[in-house]
This record gives sequence, C-alpha cells and structure tokens, in this order.
Amino acid sequence: MKNYFAAHFYENSGRTIILHMKNHLTLLGGLSVKEFLRDYWQKKPLLIRQAIPGFKGLLSPQQLVDLACSDDAQARLITHKRKQWQLQQGPFEPEDFSHLGKNLWTVLVQGVNHALPQAAELIKQFSFIPHARLDDLMVSYAPKGGGVGPHFDPYDVFLLQGHGHRRWQISQQKDRTLVEGAPLRILQNFVVEEEWVLEPGDMLYLPPQCAHNGIAEDDCMTYSIGFRTPSYQELAEQFLVYMQDRVCVKGMYADPDLKVQPHPSEISTDMLKQVEHAIKQISWGKRGIADFLGSYLSEPKPHIFFDPPAKPLSFERFEQALQQGGISLDLKTQMLCHDDTVFINGTAHTVKKAGYRILRELADSRQLAAMPAIPAAVAELLYQWYADGYIIAVTNKRR
Repeated sequence: MKNYFAAHFYENSGRTIILHMKNHLTLLGGLSVKEFLRDYWQKKPLLIRQAIPGFKGLLSPQQLVDLACSDDAQARLITHKRKQWQLQQGPFEPEDFSHLGKNLWTVLVQGVNHALPQAAELIKQFSFIPHARLDDLMVSYAPKGGGVGPHFDPYDVFLLQGHGHRRWQISQQKDRTLVEGAPLRILQNFVVEEEWVLEPGDMLYLPPQCAHNGIAEDDCMTYSIGFRTPSYQELAEQFLVYMQDRVCVKGMYADPDLKVQPHPSEISTDMLKQVEHAIKQISWGKRGIADFLGSYLSEPKPHIFFDPPAKPLSFERFEQALQQGGISLDLKTQMLCHDDTVFINGTAHTVKKAGYRILRELADSRQLAAMPAIPAAVAELLYQWYADGYIIAVTNKRR
C-alpha cells in the first residue's frame, strides 16, 4: 500500500496543507491553543467555520475506494437499508462497491496517515495534543443520505470536512441504550440538541462520549483526526501482559512441616501466607510505568508491518545521508520519548543526554534536517531503525 499510494497521491492530490503553530488561531476558530485546551478539550463541542480555508480534501472518492481495496487496508463498509444496518470489513474488491445500488452506504478507511504523506502533514497541525494521545486519521465517504447512524465514541475527535457537505447532529444525552442486534453501536433513543451543516474547510471538535450523527447532504468526505482515551481497565490488563515477561520471583512453594488437615479441600492459611509473601516481591515504580506506557502507546496496530529498504545503504552511505540530506520517520512509525528513553514501534532505547535531544527532535517533528555531526551511538541506532524500515534516509542522489 505504501509504495503505490505514497507516490500516487503525492503527485496527484494538489498542494500540501501546512499550518505552522502561529496559524493555530485559524485552525481553532480564533482561539489560542491555551484557550482551546482550557475551555473545550475534553469538556464540550466546538464548531469552527473555515478552520482550514480552501481545504477540499486530500483524495477523491475513487481514490479512497481504491485504498479500501488494498491488501493491508483497515476499512469498513456500512450499509443501511429498510432500517437494517450491515457491516463488512475490508479489504474489499471493486465489485463490492458496484453492487450497492440505491442503498445508503458509507466507506471508512482508518490510518490514512500511514499511506498518504499529505495526511501525515495534516495531522502535524494538531501537534498541540501530545503524540501519545494520537490514534490516526480516518477518512470516510458517503453519497447523499449516507452515514453510520447516531453513536458516541470513547475518544476525542476533530471532524474536518473535505469534499461535499455533512450535517452533524449532536447531543450530550446520558441515555446510552443501543439498538439491539445491530452490528454497530447505534443509539436507540438519540435526541438532537444542536445541528450544523459543515462545508469544505469547516471542522467540529467533539469530546469523548458526545453523541453525534453525521448525514451526507451530497457526495461527502470527512477527515476524522482521532485521539485515543484508553480505559484504565485496558491499561491495567496490558500492563500485566507487559509485566509477565519482566517478573522474576525466586524460590518455589514448599511445605516440609505439613500437618494433616481436618478438611483436605480447604486452602490452608499457611499456603495463603506463603504465596502472598512471594507475590509481594513483584513491584514497580514510576520508571516501570513510563516504560510500559511508552512501549504500549508506540506499539503499531496488529495489521501494520514494516518493509526493510530493498537496496539498503551501507553504514558509511547512511552517515553521509545524515550529514547531507537528513532522515524522516516512515509514515507508519510511532515514536515517543520520556526522560532518557525513546520508544519506537513498541521498543524502548535508553540514550545519553545529547542523543536524547536529537532523537526527541526526530520524534517531535518526524524528521531531522541534515546534521554535520552526530554522536556515533545515535548514528548506529538510527541505522538499525533504517535497516528495520522504521526511518527513511534522504539522499541527494537516486540509487
């Protein structure tokens, strides 16, 4: 998917939208980042007219359908006919879209920022939210009347309108009763409190659990920039998975002074005390929690794979690329930092202070300009990531 779509869209989708931090007032409807975070983030919806003036989208409906048909696409096709909802999971075949007839339908493709350079650039405009919270960019297309029904999501989302117009209805209702038997989490008793029609360049921010319903007014494409809010249950379960490979409890259960029990089916107090003592040896601190979070939040989704370079540079040529051209993260790479540790695609690396600053800059901006001098240990680590397909070297000559 990466090789075809990255090149194809880069050449055919028009100018790249780049908004620097100084222009965030436009993106947030005249609010500063500080005002937005204080008054709206995780608190209440915000409608922003012409958040990105002139924005028409990054790809056509047909290009989105092509992407939904690629082998490693994470795509869904939702149809609504005679009050019945149906859900199909991708990847799809082109014929799946030619048989839809007059049904109301929507196709949604997750992780478009992993396939399309302009989508990755678009996401950068939301870097005032920490990268650890970012999920992905999802793009949806629906003909007139299409949508996925009234629902609520457990994450923050910016709904940026591309091609066409979409009517958004929202509600802060507490009733979470779902339509029984539906393959989607459709609200049974949705009560519209506010609604607007968004045109290209308009954007709607919704905090978690805000009920909403989007209906296409015409052929319509929406760009959804989502930020994950994992439940504590999810984090606790994954932390225990993380810990199971790192726990070392010495010794084994023993009872050389075992006494006859009047009831052999009962677990004895002595056994409980002994096992309790052993389990109490398991401990963790802030460093362990940080290492878990960095590894877990940077772990790619299960369907994501990395391809090593077909004709890798030698280490010497790679160093020259660092010094003369720079590097960038692969579109699918996730990179986070904490203290003296960098996390890339689920793996932690502890580095010295000077190296950490360089790698943090790479994580922040997803690229590094040419660097005349770079610590040897950092160059070696970057070369390892390059060989794994995590980063891309920018060379001055084609090879």
